Amino acid sequence: MSTAPLRPYTATTGRILRQLRNDRRTVAMILVVPAVLMALLYFVYQDVPTPPQAQSSLFDRVGISMLGILPFIVMFLITAIAMQRERSSGTLERLLTTPLRKLDLLGGYGTAFSLAAAAQAGVACLVAFVLLGLNAAGNPGWVMLIAVLDAVLGVALGLLASAFARTEFQAVQFMPVVVAPQIFLCGLLVPRGQLPGWLEAVSDVMPLSYAVDALQEVAIHPEPTGKMWRDLAIVAAFAVVALGLGAATLRRRTA
Repeated sequence: MSTAPLRPYTATTGRILRQLRNDRRTVAMILVVPAVLMALLYFVYQDVPTPPQAQSSLFDRVGISMLGILPFIVMFLITAIAMQRERSSGTLERLLTTPLRKLDLLGGYGTAFSLAAAAQAGVACLVAFVLLGLNAAGNPGWVMLIAVLDAVLGVALGLLASAFARTEFQAVQFMPVVVAPQIFLCGLLVPRGQLPGWLEAVSDVMPLSYAVDALQEVAIHPEPTGKMWRDLAIVAAFAVVALGLGAATLRRRTA
């Protein structure tokens, strides 16, 4: 009896996980693509000399940030397309005619994709630290935690973006609107403190900025810092707000 309220949630989670398992291309994109891109990044910087005053190689500095950025990008794209497919196929419409609560529905989608995100982050971090020799002052476990949280953020924003798209192609079009500005302003290309004042203010309201800041804290500090925990809390808050806004979009489109 005590598990009855959780059955709709677990059933939705199980259904999405089965769909993901049966879609080999999506599984490959989730698990393989970030790891392959990390390997490509390694070879890009392989022969680039480290400046004498630098404490770490370019691959170490850029690679640790990419471990947070890549899961965010991939999970945003996959979630937005998958959710839009559910909407356009009528599956979501039919589910909303049942007693299934919005919280169960959104929680099921979020949990399923978050589990996929955890697997993705684990594979990418394993490849980066074990096979490619990425170095960080902190424990790689903290990097994986941040990477998972970034991927969950991508899931939340993907669910939200799908509400404003009518087709899967339109869902993809949200990539340059939602994702690209965050990559440009998160500190990967130029330290945020060196941005023009108005751009730094814009970066301050973008969640990926705090994720990259948290990863940089792990890169230079052997133990978790207060700033890292603050940044993680901000990223988590953004994800919760995005999920809440996504829940508000779960409504029937026909009478």
